[in-house]
Amino acid sequence: MEIKLRPYQTGDTQAILDIINYNILNSTALYDYNIRSYEQQKAILEEKINKGFPVIVAECDGKVAGFGMYSEFRFREAYKFTVEHSVYVDNDYHGMGIGKILLAELIQIAKKQNLHTMIAVIDAENQSSIHFHEKFGFETVGIIKESGYKFDRWLHSVFMQLILE
Repeated sequence: MEIKLRPYQTGDTQAILDIINYNILNSTALYDYNIRSYEQQKAILEEKINKGFPVIVAECDGKVAGFGMYSEFRFREAYKFTVEHSVYVDNDYHGMGIGKILLAELIQIAKKQNLHTMIAVIDAENQSSIHFHEKFGFETVGIIKESGYKFDRWLHSVFMQLILE
């Protein structure tokens, strides 16, 4: 199975929305409670692109298998060299290395954009994502306890950082 990376196209919105909404309903990967509409998701993606941030899609056999993106970490000017990223893979494609390909590409794009650091914010229960990021050199730099509440329990946010060289 060949995995092809390419920039986001409007026609990818529904597949990305399906991945996002699955995670909203079934995981703590997103701290949202309510699923997004097509229009909401399209606006989120277009805003990132309009600000010069990448949204990339991993495609397998003509189907969107995952996507990755980054954007502002915070909105103050001094943070302009720091970005927070997201990588999501469709459940049918887990374990095929798609997340690795997406994150590696995001890191390369960030370096080309002369960014300094990349941040991951991960729910503490998601140990597989924490280990995944460690393989790329991300380090845990902080934990905010009970920063989210979902599925009738308090959740802790793990902040991981990669200094781009």
